Amino acid sequence: MLTTWVVMPTCLPLVLRRCHTCAAERFRASGKFRVNAHHKLIDAWLLVLCTGCGETAKLTLLERANVRSVRPELLDRLHANDPGLTAELLQDPVLRHRNRIALDWDGAWRLDTGGSDHLGREAIDVSVRFAARIPVRPVRLIAEGCGLPRAEVERLVTEGKVVSAVRLNSRLSGDFTFTLKR
Repeated sequence: MLTTWVVMPTCLPLVLRRCHTCAAERFRASGKFRVNAHHKLIDAWLLVLCTGCGETAKLTLLERANVRSVRPELLDRLHANDPGLTAELLQDPVLRHRNRIALDWDGAWRLDTGGSDHLGREAIDVSVRFAARIPVRPVRLIAEGCGLPRAEVERLVTEGKVVSAVRLNSRLSGDFTFTLKR
């Protein structure tokens, strides 16, 4: 029987970027946008706040874009400071590359295993789904989901008792499956 686990975000991740005021390394998304129009051109930014000094920084979303080329729904969401839009935009690799930022997911996600009925079984087949692109090591997920120490899971991997088509010791942010035999 296939068991499904879901890695889901619990809050927005921190933005890794150096503050120009206090040299802190982390910002939190404020959930607010700034939109500025210049005749037929529009600029839009996501505002982030430094965790050290509270200074506001802007992440560029649109730069000198023609107003007619921007979807009206997107403009409405920007003007309404839609929190769902903030989460979507932080997941966008183009936005992260353009603004030279990375995301810190520590403490911003949880693993939903759907209960503990799988803990007593000799062998389990698990499908792990990611609700957002959260980079995490599969060994950590297996340890947390099965209630085992990480060293024990690594030992089971080397013994061939945990089998998967993906590398279990490197970070993943996409769906995968594994089989655990005790």
